[in-house]
Amino acid sequence: MCQTRTQSARLCHGFLFNPITSHHLPMTRRTFLHATAATLAAHALAADAPKKKRALKKAVNLGMCKDGASVAEKFRLIKDAGFDGVELNRPDAIPLDDVLKARDATGLEIAGIICTTHWGKPLSAPEPAAREQGFNGLKLALSDAGELGCPYVLLVPGVVKKDVSYDDCWKRSVEQIRRAVPFAEQAKTRIAVENVWNQFILSPLEAVRFLDEIGSPAVGWHFDIGNVVTYGWPEQWVRILGPRILNLHLKEYSRKERDAKGPHAGFKVELGEGDVGWPDVMRAIDEIGYTGYGIAEVPGGDTARLRFLAERIDQLYAS
Repeated sequence: MCQTRTQSARLCHGFLFNPITSHHLPMTRRTFLHATAATLAAHALAADAPKKKRALKKAVNLGMCKDGASVAEKFRLIKDAGFDGVELNRPDAIPLDDVLKARDATGLEIAGIICTTHWGKPLSAPEPAAREQGFNGLKLALSDAGELGCPYVLLVPGVVKKDVSYDDCWKRSVEQIRRAVPFAEQAKTRIAVENVWNQFILSPLEAVRFLDEIGSPAVGWHFDIGNVVTYGWPEQWVRILGPRILNLHLKEYSRKERDAKGPHAGFKVELGEGDVGWPDVMRAIDEIGYTGYGIAEVPGGDTARLRFLAERIDQLYAS
């Protein structure tokens, strides 16, 4: 079997085959060098070809910026590092006016808001008072999102524990999220349920069923890519969730580190250096037509670290 080397000729058992004349020419040093040069040129052109450009934006959480004393300075540093947006935690001690001024001064978009009460006071808590506190926290996050023009509020829907059964977690979280839908609609934002290590919603099929049971276009999915690698493949989640995906969290995970040092050690690798399989994930993202944000959820640092992350995310987007 001959292996194609160039578009005009190929090497076959010591002869140079010319497909135009359909003749096998004796291999000489001159013809060999000519064929080799053509092959190298073709490879060089392929290497220099521009990588796929994707209409994806990138952001980091404000807390990842370790330089800058004020909110305005942090926003400017994030912007200068090459990011398009910033993720916030709300409710938060940072005054909303400070965030608004920094947003307007830099042009950074508010890519997402994380509801800060969903772990301490989950919507699945067995105590009604704790559930109500969690619900009120979600209402505040939605209200802030409306003030900031932020389209999505990330929500951990509940936590399965020894004293919180899987089915109770499901029922309580569906009930509370439905209660919050009118507040999301009023704020012109959407609730984005995230997949996390909460022993709950462990497959994309469950995720779809969960959203369908809530039954509102005001509720979609915040897909954390790295969180599923230990028990699945992110590209499968992307294809199954499809247009339900509102936002992305970008993080890495290494099964090798997990096996050697424990489950949480899997996260302690740099973006692009674990087992996510970014080219496969990017192809799936292309297929569903996603063009929103990828928000880094990795260790932050100084300005140099932020610039590194911006460049690395660009490389992952082009993979």
